[in-house]
Amino acid sequence: MQTKKLAGLAVALALSVTTVAAMAQVTVGGAPMYASKDIIDNAVNSKDHTTLVAAVKAAGLVNTLKGPSPFTVFAPTNTAFLALPAGTVDTLLKPENKPQLTKVLTYHVVPGKMDAATLIKQIDTGGGKATLKTAAGGTLTATASGKTVSVTDEVVASRK
Repeated sequence: MQTKKLAGLAVALALSVTTVAAMAQVTVGGAPMYASKDIIDNAVNSKDHTTLVAAVKAAGLVNTLKGPSPFTVFAPTNTAFLALPAGTVDTLLKPENKPQLTKVLTYHVVPGKMDAATLIKQIDTGGGKATLKTAAGGTLTATASGKTVSVTDEVVASRK
């Protein structure tokens, strides 16, 4: 299980296409996020998401993420990619691994609008956790502790 902690309103970095308009002058990686731009056009300007942008391009998901459907991307930063075992990103970026890369990336996409306030409300309503279905068919669980919201992926195997 991997946990990605997003402090306070940084959870709004979930970069919902329809949410960006509600987030006045949010910055990501030192770059302002503009309501007039889509997820891709905003992410391209973030120095913290260069690996994600390269992966989205390699997976052929640019047009999908520039599309009109409301969805939220829990955008892994370059630091998150660096935490993967050595060689993982290079392997996923190979053309023959495009289906696996697409699955990994769409695992970070949740259909619908999800800003920080909405996510926190779902956590509160859910008795301390919110369950989110991803575009890849997986499940993310969001919990809160103080000002920190954690988004955790599902357990895919247990240690014996």
